[in-house]
Amino acid sequence: MLFYPNAKINIGLNVIEKRPDGYHNIETVFYPIGLNDVLEIESSETCMDYSFSSSGIELGGDPEDNLIIKAYHLLRSDYQFPPVDISLVKQIPFGAGLGGGSSDAAFMLKGLNELFELKITPARLQKYASVLGADCPVFIKNKPVFASGTGNIFKPVKISLKGYYLLLVKPEIHVSTPEAYSLVRPKKPQFSLEELIQRPIHEWKDNILNDFEESVFSKHFEIEMIKNTMYDLGAEYVSMSGSGSSVYGIFEYLLPEKVSFEGCFITGGIMG
Repeated sequence: MLFYPNAKINIGLNVIEKRPDGYHNIETVFYPIGLNDVLEIESSETCMDYSFSSSGIELGGDPEDNLIIKAYHLLRSDYQFPPVDISLVKQIPFGAGLGGGSSDAAFMLKGLNELFELKITPARLQKYASVLGADCPVFIKNKPVFASGTGNIFKPVKISLKGYYLLLVKPEIHVSTPEAYSLVRPKKPQFSLEELIQRPIHEWKDNILNDFEESVFSKHFEIEMIKNTMYDLGAEYVSMSGSGSSVYGIFEYLLPEKVSFEGCFITGGIMG
């Protein structure tokens, strides 16, 4: 069976406070976008456990460290189902704040549930996903949500960017999430993002912020330049996604094809 794990963007990201357990309480809006990997899962007739192959963006590292395989082991510890052949076409870039690895893992959980008719509820799948990573649970229902806590407490949010044009640019820069958190200064915002997101999109620029941008921009001025360039091109709203390094712009119109950012991964399209 084929599945299409998608990326997400963060609309706003407030780092509220550091928790006693070392993690941080945040608030953000997760919004799914149409940049996808391709995940194929099939019952295996040849292997005793699982086989895994990948193409596209090189994964590197031990497959056992991949969240897809961790998701497989997690479900197999509680449910009986046959060995599987897993194939991934990786198209969502790493270190981009787009949640690609988390999405792959969440879709692995959903895919195994569907393929083998395990009848696991979405709520239980979210609990499994939370074991794998903070961003994983949002991809189970895969809808726009307001997230709080460590990013694991969801509330429905009435927001639609349907018909807008998304331009996404990922420079060849890796931003370490732990390093980004170590440099950010937690603070409670004057107005909750849950309220601000309801304002017209042309008001977001001066009101909806990503707290990671200040520290990341200070170390990687190229990322800030991409943001400024998008505003120069007429974007309604521009932000870094997550802790970076990708930057997205939301436009009311299609951009001319000649728009380019040298040395960067670039994608875009009409938002759904």
